[in-house]
Amino acid sequence: MPSEIIQWFPGHMAKTRRLIGENLSDVDMIFELLDARIPFSSKNPEIEQLVGTKPILTILNKSGLADPDITEQWIRTYRNEGKTMLEVDCIGGNGLNQIKPTVETMLAETRQRNKERGYNRPLRAMVLGIPNVGKSTLINRLYGAKKAAVENRPGVTLRKQWVKTSIGLQLLDMPGVLWPKFDDRTVGENLALTGAIKDTVLQKEEIACILCTRLCQVAPVALKARFQLYEDDLDLAPYDLFLRIGKKRGLFMGGGQVDETRCASMLLDEFRGGKIGRITLEKPD
Repeated sequence: MPSEIIQWFPGHMAKTRRLIGENLSDVDMIFELLDARIPFSSKNPEIEQLVGTKPILTILNKSGLADPDITEQWIRTYRNEGKTMLEVDCIGGNGLNQIKPTVETMLAETRQRNKERGYNRPLRAMVLGIPNVGKSTLINRLYGAKKAAVENRPGVTLRKQWVKTSIGLQLLDMPGVLWPKFDDRTVGENLALTGAIKDTVLQKEEIACILCTRLCQVAPVALKARFQLYEDDLDLAPYDLFLRIGKKRGLFMGGGQVDETRCASMLLDEFRGGKIGRITLEKPD
């Protein structure tokens, strides 16, 4: 993996700590958005320490792209640890109706305490997550119209903004910030594969080859079906499998060579768009 992945992180982690610290006293709870395809890699490893006693609602977004059985495993793992996790697909809207009753339960004591004190400020939540995890899409869904900037690429929300919602809660939308485990190469790869790191930072062809390896491990049946591969193709070296997929799709340039740029873009786009199947790259321990 190129060194840029390692260099991408430290400033962002420092920025995260500062933003959370500056705004923590203004909120009653945290919405922690994770990518359902990479719940471990998309999680801030310091979240509990950073937010102190604030209740955390962990939302597995993009669940429509993830393996539903593995998603359920993640939810059970969190619940067994006494944590609250919901499965949501902000694009299709599935699971959004669970958020309001869950928030009401989590903040029941806070609401009662505020009432006794005559404190009428609306309840508020800080929305945290890596770039391109769907924070703005979630906020717009709960708002009921387009309020937060949305685009399917990282780095769109550049400043914090307060948004009123239809569930009686104000949301503080924070810029997407990366927070990897610095000693784990796989985390950087997962962030690249799912689009949390801008494609311009890394070589698409290299990321596509990594995706070939990963799909052979976690979704070989779906990979074979999508690209009409044979069982023996899965034993090829990652680069050779990548070229085989390009040939199957007829992505050639002059001289009959595979157009590696087009092939890489196609492969990553189809994975990220769920066209290969509902695939999760990591399971709970």
